[in-house]
Amino acid sequence: MGATDDATRPEPGRAAGAPYAPGSLLDVLGVAAVVLDKEGRIVLWSPPAQRLFGWSAGEALGQYAARLLVAEEDWDAVLELFGKVMAGTEWAGVFPARHKDGSTRLVEFRNMRLEDRHGDFYALGIATDQQVLRVAERDLALSLRLVAQSPIGLAVMDPELRYVMVNPALERIHGLPAEAYTGRHVRDVLPFPEIDRIEAAMLQVLRTGTPLVDQFIVGRTKAPGGERARLVSYYRLEDPGGHVLGLATSVVDVTDRHRAATEAERRLALIADASVLIGTTLDLDQTARELARVVVPALADVAAVDVLDTALDGSRTARPEDGQPAMFRALAVASSHAPGAAEAARAADPPGEIAKYDADRLVARCVTSGKPVHLPHVTPADIPCIARDAEAAERLARAGLHSYVAVPLIARGEVLGALDLKRTGNPEPFGDDDVVLAGELAARAAVCIDNARWFQRERATALTLQRNLLPQRPQNPVGLEVAYRYQPAGAGGQVGGDWFDVIPQDGAKCALVVGDVMGSGINAAAAMGQLRTAARTLAGLGLDPDQVLQHLDRTANGLDQSIATCVYVVYDADSARCCVANAGHLPPVLMCPGERPLLLDLPTGAPLGVGGVPFESVAFDLAPGDQLVMYTDGLVETRDEAIDARLRVLADLLDRPPLGLEETCDLLLTALREDNDQDDVALLIARVTPPSG
Repeated sequence: MGATDDATRPEPGRAAGAPYAPGSLLDVLGVAAVVLDKEGRIVLWSPPAQRLFGWSAGEALGQYAARLLVAEEDWDAVLELFGKVMAGTEWAGVFPARHKDGSTRLVEFRNMRLEDRHGDFYALGIATDQQVLRVAERDLALSLRLVAQSPIGLAVMDPELRYVMVNPALERIHGLPAEAYTGRHVRDVLPFPEIDRIEAAMLQVLRTGTPLVDQFIVGRTKAPGGERARLVSYYRLEDPGGHVLGLATSVVDVTDRHRAATEAERRLALIADASVLIGTTLDLDQTARELARVVVPALADVAAVDVLDTALDGSRTARPEDGQPAMFRALAVASSHAPGAAEAARAADPPGEIAKYDADRLVARCVTSGKPVHLPHVTPADIPCIARDAEAAERLARAGLHSYVAVPLIARGEVLGALDLKRTGNPEPFGDDDVVLAGELAARAAVCIDNARWFQRERATALTLQRNLLPQRPQNPVGLEVAYRYQPAGAGGQVGGDWFDVIPQDGAKCALVVGDVMGSGINAAAAMGQLRTAARTLAGLGLDPDQVLQHLDRTANGLDQSIATCVYVVYDADSARCCVANAGHLPPVLMCPGERPLLLDLPTGAPLGVGGVPFESVAFDLAPGDQLVMYTDGLVETRDEAIDARLRVLADLLDRPPLGLEETCDLLLTALREDNDQDDVALLIARVTPPSG
């Protein structure tokens, strides 16, 4: 390998085959060699000896070693030891030696006899400063214990990236014993998919000498617990002379930290999703379903959103008293694909049905106390307290329910219900962090649910008012057959101020009215009722359509919801004449047998309530079979299509073989209102009948 070759390449200034520069433990210890002849005179004096004792070779050679290096009171002991060594006995020990400067220091000696080829004997003394030796021994011992006891995984590799040593911490991190490493290449030991990147990083450090610190690696090891996360550092090892000895690695197991960070990111992402995905409409059931879908499977295998029945009937005191049963309406249930999840979901109440939970049930306890209920480990004895009845308890037991959480849905200080969470396939129990997260999601959803229920209540009130203000089954006037529809906005929209009316007049006349008060809600419905009443009163006076609109314009000026559009038609069956005036409304469609439907070309006029703008009546004849289609803008308007294009669609739908009036109403509402129910629709169709007799 290239980097290994670089690491072992001869250093600058050293010829191939020449020894490496010094750099070993002997240099650190400063080992000195001294040779004595059989008389005890110094015959060899090494440079380290000069550094150790202070005497130069010129000063030491030829001197009696005992007199030069030993205090006078120790001469006898030294001579005795010298005699034993010359007799062939090796000796090692610590002895006080005199320095040239007069000081005395303890020196560690290793003495032995030497013999030359002539049979002469010499004494060899190897000496080192005991203090230096003890420091080296201490440092070595500390290094060994540091490596052995360090919680950080440590390894040493040779320049070929073969393991030389690993410590126990690395054995635990990788789940491999030391013998599985020693002598083996890193590629043969580490099972990580990113081994190419790891090896390249090691070779780079060997080549450049620049350490790489805290390289983040995630992967499976032989250690239990699945995937592990580690911070790995690499640095090159060199001896004091700069010779590359190999590579050292340190490995810190950061699995817990990595999992905590990953979990925190997941929770933040879940909360972010909840803020976007929950409360997209003001429909109560839809909001509950959105909450259930957000928490499954991200937090639970099964989720149920149960709202107190009293919270839906208008009561502000929704929470049951302590010890009292709770009546819930299940709004949504969701399950994951985890084992048992579908079975556990079937144990929940069908959405929309009311279920009674006794006071000992955990969900009842949750709403009564207004606090979460947390069972990390569900036992068979706990399941009856979770299920609504014995059958549901059996289902939950079969599903493998093992962990449970219920958190209250609280909005504006009122307990509305509970979010019920279960785990069946996910082996991890709900932890305290899961309870906090569930509470956060429930709090966000509770506000949306509260908004939805109040909107639903207001919408129901407005719708009731609207329906009561509209005509109740108007009769066919003279000479006409009529059909009509009123359709409120869908669940996401409010009730508006659309209306229609069929008003008999004196003789063979009748008035047909379709109008739309701008805005929505109760105010719009109330304004519509006032305008309809005014129109019926004015119709009884027999005024022309433009005059009626003039009076309605003044009436609209006095209303809170002051802008409205209206088309007013008077039909005289005796003359078969029709007179129409328009106040900013979409034009009626005239259908004559055998001809293409025609949008009436009427003066547009200003909406009612603008004031000061005159209206104009237009008259034309109608024949038997002719139809007049009058409608509000909710039938045709959309957000992404031009109104002209939608009016052409309306005309195309009417341009077909004749249908009954009721069938025509159904056709228009079905075809034009699909995915377009954000506004109310009032629809009135009148067909001229043949004269009687």
